Amino acid sequence: MSTLLQSYVQGRWHTAPDEGTPLLSAVDSHEVARISSTGVDVPGMIDYARSVGGPALAKLTFHERAAALKALALTLMAGKDEFYALSAATGATPRDSAVDIDGGFGTLLSYASKARRELPNDTVCLDGDLEQLGKKGTFLGQHIYTSRRGVAVQINAFNFPVWGFLEKLAPAFIAGVPSIVKPASQSAYLTELVFRRIIESGLLPEGSVQLLCGSARGVLDHLGGQDSVAFTGSAETAATLRAHPNVVGAGVHFNAEADSLNASILGTDVTPDSEEFALFVKQLVTEMTVKAGQKCTAIRRAFVPESLVDDVIAAAGARLDKVVVGAPGVEGVTMGALAGIDQRNEVLESLRALTKSARIVHGDPDRVEVVGADASTGAFLSPILLCCDDRDAHEPHEVEAFGPVSTIIGYRDNADVIELVARGKGSLVASLVTGDTAIAREIVLGLAPYHGRVLVLNRDNARESTGHGSPLPVLVHGGPGRAGGGEELGGIRGVLHHMQRTAVQGTPNVLTAVGQRWVPGADRTEGVVHPFRKNLAELTLGDTIVGGPRKVTIADIEHFAEFTGDTFYAHTDAEAAAANPLFGGIVAHGYLVVSLAAGLFVDPAPGPVLANFGVDHLRFLTPVKAEDELTVTLTAKQITPRNSADYGEVRWDAVVSNQNGDAVATYDVLTLVAKSSGEQR
Repeated sequence: MSTLLQSYVQGRWHTAPDEGTPLLSAVDSHEVARISSTGVDVPGMIDYARSVGGPALAKLTFHERAAALKALALTLMAGKDEFYALSAATGATPRDSAVDIDGGFGTLLSYASKARRELPNDTVCLDGDLEQLGKKGTFLGQHIYTSRRGVAVQINAFNFPVWGFLEKLAPAFIAGVPSIVKPASQSAYLTELVFRRIIESGLLPEGSVQLLCGSARGVLDHLGGQDSVAFTGSAETAATLRAHPNVVGAGVHFNAEADSLNASILGTDVTPDSEEFALFVKQLVTEMTVKAGQKCTAIRRAFVPESLVDDVIAAAGARLDKVVVGAPGVEGVTMGALAGIDQRNEVLESLRALTKSARIVHGDPDRVEVVGADASTGAFLSPILLCCDDRDAHEPHEVEAFGPVSTIIGYRDNADVIELVARGKGSLVASLVTGDTAIAREIVLGLAPYHGRVLVLNRDNARESTGHGSPLPVLVHGGPGRAGGGEELGGIRGVLHHMQRTAVQGTPNVLTAVGQRWVPGADRTEGVVHPFRKNLAELTLGDTIVGGPRKVTIADIEHFAEFTGDTFYAHTDAEAAAANPLFGGIVAHGYLVVSLAAGLFVDPAPGPVLANFGVDHLRFLTPVKAEDELTVTLTAKQITPRNSADYGEVRWDAVVSNQNGDAVATYDVLTLVAKSSGEQR
């Protein structure tokens, strides 16, 4: 008997007491492993995640979680050869395995990078600007995000046993929420191997990740309003889970990615001899054959101008003739097997439904030539291209054959194709191949309400494009309607899905303490020591330097205009400037004001401040005229240590005011500051 997969439960590996259910190779039906969740203490897993994993993650900042994910991704990548070897049993070719395995590790790296760049080195994330709730500025509001005190249950599909669980795990982990990973049984042996290496690495806090191999029956019975479920699979199963009493009545957060009849459209501007035509056909065939078409983002409907239907059929057929079906790793093989015999039978059943209104124009569902394997024991299928000439047919817009199957459908004009695509009732992705930006705008805006992602492909971006079927960690993966109505990924958006947004009302001092970002009106500290002489360990929020006043002369304005070449009339032509009601005479350049302000607050000697690396949110509020006097108030606003460097980032609130106390410019100054005296340059 083959190995019985284990679950990772409450800090140890659990082996079921029974023999389990056989899991068969997609290539030759030999037994790869067995699976069973008998004896798994599901309530105990959930409690362990909440009581052990959650508190462990809560102690880490976003940056510390990101560092752990980065280290994990690099560790897994270093040992990926064993994952590739086992992946072949799922029917995946080396190219397919790269999409799954390398794609999964790349997602971890992407989230680690985004978190370090876009989130604070803290456990609280601020959402938006302050809201002034009172006239005098003593009563303010600030939205914040904090980690929910629950568990993220992740129920994954069979087609991506590595990427599928890592793309859910990464944002939950960054958000500080522990995960319970439930892989689809069919390919769980690959998930279990990768998960085993994760545990062996010791890089993630205890309790932050657990694995449930086998049935997830009863899991939702133990979840509540702090918990979430992320599901990938059929719309039917999603509907069942969505109707669970704890989702309906107890507030369990539920996200589904379900069936999707994705579309690709060939623009009416394209001709058979154009680069765009070749791109469309190449992309169509690629999406039919990568992972043997077992991708939730694969092209199921190919919409083509009616006059080009025959040309596309011929060109696609010529490319499909070159597809070699066979055992993964065998030389020359370009498409592997489906995940199993049952999966192939489901595709054939869907194909029979599709052929009620569409004709097969390439491929034979009853016959396939296989290289390096026995077609009678493996889950192999010929790529099948159909064409639907019946405009009233509903099958192409309702039936998904989850395999190497796509249907060509003719359309008349832009409005027509938008209406036809919408019959799919919501999809994860659509693509449009066109070189005409006017066509692109009309169709993109027509498709957007029905799709989570829209790719516009042409000769200008083809070399860099990741293609129709590639979900990216920085972009939303999900879609409305039939596609499940949820979202995953999307960069930091994916992290925030796991967090609670709360509006906090209070004084400037309270909001400064809660958000660890100085709020105007909060206490300031003007000390004897210039803030630029303090290292990161010594600097505190509210540390302030007031510089000035400094009189602006007409000579200053004239010199700046000559020196920079900025001779805009408001700075050089008194008559024209006086005629402008905004100025009423010669005014100083905004950048002159900022430059003069820097001279008022900078401490020039070498010290803890290593560099100025930018200015954010610069606004010029009141014109500065000759003889006006400028004063600048610079306050330490946010302090962010970098875990991987001997310095951190300090954001300073800068307000430049005139002799009347009116603010003439406001902005944030960004500096790099040494962590301690030993790192000063």
